[in-house]
Amino acid sequence: MRLATITNLAYGATLLLTLASGTTMLLASNAQDHERTVVAQRERLDQASADLAKEAFALSEHARQYVITGHAADLETYNREFARLRADEARIRRLGDAGARVDEIEAVRGAMRLAETLHGEQRAAIDAHRSGDEVRARAILFGAPYERQLDRVEVLVDRFQDRLNRRIDADVAQATGFARLWRTTSEIVLVVTGLLFIFVLAFIIRLRVLRPVVRLSDVVTRLAAQDYAAEMPVTEQIDEIGDMHQAIRIFRENGLERQRLEEEAKGDRVTRDLLSRMMQRLQGADTMRDLTEVVQRFVPEIVPGMSGILYLHDRQRNAMVERCRWKLPQHSRSEFTPMACWALRRGASHRPEGAMIDVPCDHLDRIEGMVIDSLCLPLIAQREALGLLYFEPVADAPAEGPATPETYMQMLAENISLAVASLRLRDALREMAMADPLTGLANRRQLDTMLDLLLAESERSDQTVSAVMLDVDHFKRFNDMFGHDAGDLVLREVGAVLRDAVHDGGLAFRYGGEEFLLVLPAVGTAGAVDLAEQVRQRIAALHLAYDGRALGAITASIGVANTPTHVAGGRLVRAADAALLQAKQSGRDRVIVAAREGEAEAAA
Repeated sequence: MRLATITNLAYGATLLLTLASGTTMLLASNAQDHERTVVAQRERLDQASADLAKEAFALSEHARQYVITGHAADLETYNREFARLRADEARIRRLGDAGARVDEIEAVRGAMRLAETLHGEQRAAIDAHRSGDEVRARAILFGAPYERQLDRVEVLVDRFQDRLNRRIDADVAQATGFARLWRTTSEIVLVVTGLLFIFVLAFIIRLRVLRPVVRLSDVVTRLAAQDYAAEMPVTEQIDEIGDMHQAIRIFRENGLERQRLEEEAKGDRVTRDLLSRMMQRLQGADTMRDLTEVVQRFVPEIVPGMSGILYLHDRQRNAMVERCRWKLPQHSRSEFTPMACWALRRGASHRPEGAMIDVPCDHLDRIEGMVIDSLCLPLIAQREALGLLYFEPVADAPAEGPATPETYMQMLAENISLAVASLRLRDALREMAMADPLTGLANRRQLDTMLDLLLAESERSDQTVSAVMLDVDHFKRFNDMFGHDAGDLVLREVGAVLRDAVHDGGLAFRYGGEEFLLVLPAVGTAGAVDLAEQVRQRIAALHLAYDGRALGAITASIGVANTPTHVAGGRLVRAADAALLQAKQSGRDRVIVAAREGEAEAAA
């Protein structure tokens, strides 16, 4: 006979024996349940009947107490107990109908009728006492008839309990016999089933235990090596092996989740490192161009799944102007007013699409039936809107990992805000340090910086640089005759003339006192002389008045020099100053060109 057939027959026999054992156990259990039910029923009825006799005597005692003392508290106690007893009588009827036989129920009902008769006599005695007939009240409650009725109630209750005990004892004996019979039968069947199971176990252990354990051991080995890609074998067993399979599956899922969390933590560290490096680069930025290059390089790495634009606020036009963009955003304009963005209005991040419904900004494209998923982060420092960071998902691009938390994007905006504010403050301070406060022209400090740059550039590109040195003639006269405020007025107007003269690329400086200097790259000597002559004529055409008094004629002496035509670059300003001195010595109000360096030495 084949092993499979033996196993199947053993399974069948085991199944039949198990069914038989289960049936006998159920029958034994039912017999025991019946026994317990009978005992419980007797206890309930015993308790109910005992309570009936006890409460009948208690109610009589309360009525007698009231008749003796006449206290209202005793009467109230009687009424309360009487009401509760009426509720107990209804419960006793229901219990008797549920379990007691007819003769037992009649005994209980006889006791109840006698108790009700006693209640009537108790009420009659109470009424007699209230009307003042205490003799009649006492005769009712303490008379022989009343005592005999109380005794009859007790006799009927005892009779009911006696009948109940005889019947219950018989039922319990019968139930106990059946329970013992079926329990013995169940134990025999269980022994037979156990012996058969021992023989069958040798055949099924290999099929139901060893094979799935061998499969699971391979998975466990791979999981121990943190190879969470191992696939779990399919099993439908609902036993310890199935529990083991479930536990290993949960362990694998936890490992995969742990790997995912580790990847997220790694990405979080990378993002933090990028933010840290970006902050360092922003701190080292000297110009807005440096800042935009840092933003354009780092932001796409910090927020990989989104394209975006950096806007900065143009104060003169009161507009948000695009400074740089990355990954080709499509839905935001390159320039708009601050009121067109809800983030700038509210001073907080704004996202119209997502978990919270909100209003789209006016600087976004309007598409019928669609709200663009965008994020606007205002760049704010010292309660001033400096710019805006705009983000939108990259169009038609696969996901590049988990989305960057909005907290990091807020940190990004805050760092850029601080960098922009720092640059603007630095530019303002530099402008204050490099500008003459009276005329608005660049001062001597800025001249030293710019001239070196222009001269170095001229050497690389082989271009000329011209210097035009100008001095207001007899300037001390204005201060002495009209006061220093009048002198300041003359200097401001001369500075305005020079500023207008160099708007095509030249640089104008206040050199000191009433002296000014124009630096003109790539103009040549002739162009510099022509411009100097135009400046002289414009100054001469000034007609100024202060405090209602005309200041008189205003003239200027001008010296012009060029490098490399006249001198080397390092001596350009000195050459122009020497030409200015020559113009003053020649009668003022004129333009003099510096002599070539070799010619000047020969003349000397």
